[in-house]
Amino acid sequence: MPVSHVAQLPVALLAGGLATRLRPITEKVPKLLIEVAGEPFFSHQIRLLKKAGLTRIVLCVGYLGEKIVELYGDGSKWGIEIQYSFDGPKLLGTGGALIQALPKLGDAFYVLYGDSFLPIDYLAVGEHFQKSGRLGLMTVFENHERYDASNVEFAGGEIKVYDKKNKSPAMHHIDYGLGLFRAAAFDGFPRDAVVDLAEVQKALVARHQLTGYEIGERFYEIGSHEGLAELDVLLRSGRFS
Repeated sequence: MPVSHVAQLPVALLAGGLATRLRPITEKVPKLLIEVAGEPFFSHQIRLLKKAGLTRIVLCVGYLGEKIVELYGDGSKWGIEIQYSFDGPKLLGTGGALIQALPKLGDAFYVLYGDSFLPIDYLAVGEHFQKSGRLGLMTVFENHERYDASNVEFAGGEIKVYDKKNKSPAMHHIDYGLGLFRAAAFDGFPRDAVVDLAEVQKALVARHQLTGYEIGERFYEIGSHEGLAELDVLLRSGRFS
């Protein structure tokens, strides 16, 4: 695929989890519909992606996902295209949800977490992925334990180690919340089973098939009450408009 075509790639948005850290808010409201700066968080994400030139979204949803369908439909009111991929009767995990959505995602696609707000150049990241020729890309941020536990050894543009459970002193970076993959990255993993995306990424690292892209701007998220409150203030201030 020519580099200029990265804007046509779909964005798989992982939004099927139970969001237990945000209870009691998420007992009746899915995370994407949590109000931030006066409107649902998903509206802010759509605006961000559209501004970046990405207009195809495949929502990987589960718990309370029908409420999102009810509100956003096919995305035409927003000038974008939204498709939905439901987990089904059981949660499939981040990797399992992507495997389920592969028929809608095609050969290559972005992956974004449903609680991440990332004001960055998405097309530059996509172009780096295409030029790399690898099966996957992970964006990383030099974290030094500031915003969460660092979990990546990154050097010379390469992901050397990625492990969320076993820390090493050389881990100064953290996975930023945006990735790109080719469908072939998921070959060999079971269908209709619980698969963690981290396991797919670790397998790619072992095969030297996961390229890295370092981001300078810190990430924002609504995965915690603290993150939600912080982003609410920043969005109300107009900083990202």
